Amino acid sequence: MSVYTPPSSRFLAALNHSHRVVTRVELVRTDGTVQDLDHTGGSVTVDRSATSRRTCSVTLADTSLIPRTAADKLSVYGSQLRIFRGIGYPDGTVEMAPIGAFRVEEVSGDVDVGPVTITGSSMEAQVADAPFTAPTTVQSAATTAVGGISTLIHAVLPSAVIISRATDATVGTMTWDQQDSRWDACRTLATAIGAEVYTDAAGQFIIAALPDLSGPSVVWEVAAGEGGALVSADRGMARSGVYNSVTAYGENTTDDTAAVSATVEDTDPTSPTYVNGPFGRVPTFYSSATLTTTALCTAAATQLLKTSLKPNASADITSLPNPLLEPGDVIRVVYLDGTRELHQIASFEISLDTSGDFTLATIAAKEDA
Repeated sequence: MSVYTPPSSRFLAALNHSHRVVTRVELVRTDGTVQDLDHTGGSVTVDRSATSRRTCSVTLADTSLIPRTAADKLSVYGSQLRIFRGIGYPDGTVEMAPIGAFRVEEVSGDVDVGPVTITGSSMEAQVADAPFTAPTTVQSAATTAVGGISTLIHAVLPSAVIISRATDATVGTMTWDQQDSRWDACRTLATAIGAEVYTDAAGQFIIAALPDLSGPSVVWEVAAGEGGALVSADRGMARSGVYNSVTAYGENTTDDTAAVSATVEDTDPTSPTYVNGPFGRVPTFYSSATLTTTALCTAAATQLLKTSLKPNASADITSLPNPLLEPGDVIRVVYLDGTRELHQIASFEISLDTSGDFTLATIAAKEDA
């Protein structure tokens, strides 16, 4: 479960009813000082398929924020934004949750009349912008997958917080050439233990497996009708890009390990992509020198199968905004006729305005008994 812990027990309940929306944008300067920015609008986009899982656009009226030099109040060279959204209660108290931590990418606007627009990307971008400048090796005898990921990230961001929720393991020795992508290397190591790596809304790097699409994984219920959060929903199905059989294999000459492999398939007879059903068997393959045991091959194939099955059922669900959600979270949707479905979130955009739709794009769906 990756959903953020609500600030209090009343937070989620209040989301389903009329409430005062409160947002805050903080500028973290290169000297460590923090300033609240008086913003007039903006949004945060969260997309599991993007290199930087979170991007933001913030609109302000203050034209003095347009930088003339690197020493100005707001510089694109090292400044960061922290963005929050929450609820103002009738008793005057306010509860907020983070919805992103970003490096500043661009500041632009009319210097005389404004408005000023600041765009930002979450900190995966910092790692992706630092390809290897020389051949780099992660030794199997010296570290694990999580240890290797941590080393690669800390070489760029020494103070980065890295949290692993995955089962760690020793993986095969890997060497990346000069100019190879450091972020792709991190993702390769994560896949080897059946996980993915990304930054969360607080700016922490997370290493975790994609949750199963099942009832125990549900983090939020979106229901139609009075007291519910569901506004509308569009549903679709497609087979393009869907695979129901994944074979992962590896051989590592550096570690002198024999070739190993494992195949994981959709063996659920109730699934529309069941390998022995009308959909047919549609295989895909993955190879990496990090995979030196059958267990590692199985973990990688399991993670990749989860991802490979997702596009078969998609939906756009418009609901009342929930700032606690993360791509990969499983939600339950309850329609007016009582039909219940489980959906896994792929992406969404959350507004910094008091109005605006909140649409969740999902990459998997199935009936919820």
